[in-house]
Amino acid sequence: MPRRLAKPQRVSELLTRFLAKAGLTERLAQAGVLEAWPALVGERIARNTTAVSVREDGVLIVKVRTAPWAQELQLMTPQVIARINAGRTEGRISGIHWMIGRE
Repeated sequence: MPRRLAKPQRVSELLTRFLAKAGLTERLAQAGVLEAWPALVGERIARNTTAVSVREDGVLIVKVRTAPWAQELQLMTPQVIARINAGRTEGRISGIHWMIGRE
């Protein structure tokens, strides 16, 4: 009996389904924040910080150049989270951990 061939599918569709089935869609969306960091926070903050990673609980880890900057950003955390999460349905950030250190 001849084998029936599956209908061709786009790689992007297959990858999207695989990521969803593996439970990685949310994590991948969160990781997108790292690349978009400068656009999300603006040049002034981006010049003094580096988004490093996102923990499994959705907390963004950010290195900050100096203690005064870290203190100021700590006070701005709710506004920064709001900017990051604006318009996002997936990959929302739940918090930010500011740590002092250079790249």
